Amino acid sequence: MCLAIPSKVIEVLEDETAVVDTMGVKRRVSLELMQESVEVGDYVLIHVGFAIEKLDEEEAMKSLELFEEIAEHLESEEEYGSYKTEGH
Repeated sequence: MCLAIPSKVIEVLEDETAVVDTMGVKRRVSLELMQESVEVGDYVLIHVGFAIEKLDEEEAMKSLELFEEIAEHLESEEEYGSYKTEGH
């Protein structure tokens, strides 16, 4: 199973790479596997350092909202879990 978080392209470089922002984390990825052109502002899915699919902005926003909800839920479980293990 592949879990890919939509990433926003913030810079396209000349060597078939791009800089993307994945939920606040910036990194460089390869565009070599993309079959369509990628431009600044596009959203892409990344797998092992390669952009593999372009998403429309609405779809990307829905996915990012779900990832944020999951992260918030996991954080609250961790807080509860540490509280529970402290003998309270």
